[in-house]
Formats: sequence, C-alpha cells, structure tokens
Amino acid sequence: MARAGAPEGTLVRAVRQEAGRGRRGRSWTSEPGNLYCTLLLRPGGMPQRAAELSFVTALAAGEAVDGLVAAAPKLKWPNDVLVGGAKIAGILLESEAEADGGVAWVAVGMGMNVRHHPDTPGYATTSLLAQGADVEPDLVMAAYARAFDRWYRRWQDYGFAPVRAAWLNAAQGVGGPVTVRLHDRAFEGRLVDLDADGALLVETAGGTVRVTAGDVFFPHALQPIA
Repeated sequence: MARAGAPEGTLVRAVRQEAGRGRRGRSWTSEPGNLYCTLLLRPGGMPQRAAELSFVTALAAGEAVDGLVAAAPKLKWPNDVLVGGAKIAGILLESEAEADGGVAWVAVGMGMNVRHHPDTPGYATTSLLAQGADVEPDLVMAAYARAFDRWYRRWQDYGFAPVRAAWLNAAQGVGGPVTVRLHDRAFEGRLVDLDADGALLVETAGGTVRVTAGDVFFPHALQPIA
C-alpha cells in the first residue's frame, strides 16, 4: 500500500495474522482477540531520525495501556511495553528509502495482548484482560491512535527531546543492573541513560557503552520475550 501511494495516517488492522513476526524475524503469536495494527507514515528525513519513531510508538502504546489498567506501564528498550514486568505489547518499524537515501515511508507495526497472551516458558507476558481490563481491540486501537497522533505531532514540532524525556520517565530499570545481549557478545552493566539519538547508555567497569542494537534483560526476573 505504501508503494502504491497510500497516504500518511493509513492504519491497517488485522484480526488475525498467519505469519506475524517481531524483531529479527522472531515469530509472533497472532490469534484473534488481540490488537495487530500497522500505521503508515511519511515523515521524510533520514533513517536515523525515522528510527526515533520507535520511541514515539512506545509512548503511544503505553498511554493506551495506562488508561485501562491499574499498574503503570513501563517501557523497555528498544521496543516493548511492560505491565508488572511482563510484556504486553511490542513494536516493529519497517521502512523503505528514496533514491537519495531519505526515508520514503515508515510502517509502524504494533501488537498488543488484549484478550490473551502466549504462555512461553522463561518469559513473562501478560494481557489487558489478565490485568483486569475487559475491553475489545477496537477500543484499544482508538486510544492508541489518539495518543500516537499527539506524540507524532510533538515529535514533528519539537524533535526528539520531549519524546526522550517522556520515555525515560516511563523506562524500566533506569539506574539498575542489566545484561545486554548483542549479536556477537553479551555484557553486564548499569542502565544509566538514553542518548540524544535513542542509543542506550550502559555503564560498565570499562566505561560507558552505547548500545544501538541488541536485547536488554533485567536480572532476577522472568524476561519479557523480545
């Protein structure tokens, strides 16, 4: 649809996905009753700036959850929303470049556990229903779309700074220990900050490490599935 010229703001919802996927090609359970939607954006600019939309999306999804459950949702770098330390939503951004290297479009995928959640050994997951919110996906999608519109406009008008500040305010584990798993190694440290470009800053014995791609795990708890 993006390649065919669909306008910015086009929102597609699937009742069920037969080939749902998450980051790095991981499978995503997609039974009816949950929310699976993709929002088409045409923000322009370069890929580095478009990557900031992951944080915009997390804030919007977190706000949608916050209005429905008692426990305040937390945001886990780079693309998860947690309730009580368990994953309730995930985000996947895909894009295509213009000939000059700029961004032609961004497809913002967001999946949220509304009526049910996968039972995956070793990983903590939850749903809105499990958290006491007996709602339908349409209501959740409407709340998410309203929140996204507000944050997207703020990001366009004022840049990444207010998004970064709000994300840090809701972030899971800031100031505490983390294990970071990269494609070729893993290391431990203390999660200290989010850089001005969205990179995670982790303080280690050897100094501060900037993490631009990887998975973050918190100790002494079941880990939300990435």
